[in-house]
Amino acid sequence: MDGADDPNDAWTAWADAYDASPKRQVEATTMSGVPVDPVYGPPDARPGDLPGQFPYTRGPYASMYRSKVWTMRMFAGFGTAVETNGRFRDLLAHGGDGLSVAFDLPTLMGRDSDDPMCLGEVGRCGVAVDTLDDMEDLFASIDLGAVTTSMTINSPAAPIFAMFIAAAEGGGTPRAALGGTLQNDILKEFQAQKEFLFPPRPSMRLVDDSVRFCTAEMPRWHPISVSGYHIREAGSTAAQELAFTLGNGFAYVEQGVRAGLDVDAFAPRLSFFFNAHIDFFEEIAKYRAARRIWARWMRDRYGATAERSLQLRFHTQTAGVSLTAQQPEVNIVRTAIEALAGVLGGTQSLHTNSMDETLALPTEKAARIALRTQQVVALESRVANVADPLGGAWYVESLTDRMEELAEGLLARIGDIGDGSMLEGAIRGIEEGWFQAEIAESAYDLERRLNDGRYRVVGVTDHLEGNEDAPPDILYIDPVVEDQQRKRLARVRSERSEDAVRAVLDQLRIEAADPTVNLMPTLVAAARVRATLGETMRAMGDVFGWWSEAPAI
Repeated sequence: MDGADDPNDAWTAWADAYDASPKRQVEATTMSGVPVDPVYGPPDARPGDLPGQFPYTRGPYASMYRSKVWTMRMFAGFGTAVETNGRFRDLLAHGGDGLSVAFDLPTLMGRDSDDPMCLGEVGRCGVAVDTLDDMEDLFASIDLGAVTTSMTINSPAAPIFAMFIAAAEGGGTPRAALGGTLQNDILKEFQAQKEFLFPPRPSMRLVDDSVRFCTAEMPRWHPISVSGYHIREAGSTAAQELAFTLGNGFAYVEQGVRAGLDVDAFAPRLSFFFNAHIDFFEEIAKYRAARRIWARWMRDRYGATAERSLQLRFHTQTAGVSLTAQQPEVNIVRTAIEALAGVLGGTQSLHTNSMDETLALPTEKAARIALRTQQVVALESRVANVADPLGGAWYVESLTDRMEELAEGLLARIGDIGDGSMLEGAIRGIEEGWFQAEIAESAYDLERRLNDGRYRVVGVTDHLEGNEDAPPDILYIDPVVEDQQRKRLARVRSERSEDAVRAVLDQLRIEAADPTVNLMPTLVAAARVRATLGETMRAMGDVFGWWSEAPAI
């Protein structure tokens, strides 16, 4: 791997970057004792042929996992904030090093737990958060300056984020010290997940407010995680997931530039979230193509020059839609394969699904097995000792090129819809139902292939022995949780100052009507006086209006 004396030689540049990076202690050999290098490539490598070099096909960093293994960020949330806090502390105690919050459906939809529309849903698919009191309980006895936190929330992302900031500062951690990610990707909600409330354009205003707020005050925080995961779960192909996700990312970049931000001031704060599906090599190729497209577009179209602006960094979650209720133990195998694809594709953090998630929220045991799956990949497989070990494989390189080609075709179509603007293309594509129709058609095609035997699934189409087994024990959410949460919310309302709440919500309505005002400071103020999530969202809805989707035909 010795490079020539030419300072422009790709190997010399790689070696300089590798030497400058921190290193973790690893036994740099195979299990049999054969020494391994941190990277492999052609002796006559050109710039871009190695990890850490533009366009970062082989990874964003020269050292990759030789410096730091991906963050093992396990997604958790159920019942009350106190119960979820216990699960968080258990995951941290067993080797997790990042938190990821799953909110219940009422919270995801910006409603309070005592809303009549939420009957039977409180605490069911995640944790209920109505007020600052819940957020304080959620992170009690956890040093928010020492762990990174991800919050999977979109339409109500801004007020939930405001509660998180208020809770952290109330506990002694300044906002500038907070590290983590807010999903806050409203475009994919309209395209795939459907947890939207306000129309697309005012919804994008809230995203912009949080980006500008974090750029000014929270240097360690990623205000958007551009999320392809839900697009794939809704039925898209890998190429559609890739194109629609990057297209949304470019839309957010254009919005930031329109708002007057320097692209290199905020682009490094954008992170991505991809699905790790069961087609092993296609997934790896997808991640490699994503880095390549992002780097080139950011440099050539948007004029970014900072390396961090060009380096696409992403979180991965194994595919929930690939799991089966039949023979659920087999899901452990599926998750391991998908996790390995994410790692070989160069992910920066990873969540592994639990085997019982098609039946209920994970039990503590199932969640621990899912975490152990990552740890086996990291500690026993030794794939983390070499950066992009599949780089140069004919199949992987060809499939990477094909993923890029397919995605570029779809990105061109989005640009056409927007008359050259990716931002307008994303919004008009939503308003016209184009994204929704594309995903629906792909989902239908996959279902046809499943039904006619072209797509085979163990326990569903093949090898049915074992389907008669009793299901495993699952997590039971006692209905008393809903009653407890409603009583807690009533107590908070009875103890707060109604005048203070009324005043801050009136101020929020005034500011929402003025697009030049950043709403984040007032949302933090609303959290501190114990305005509820539902009250805050209704105040903004009074100004923004509400969105109903026309069905795609």
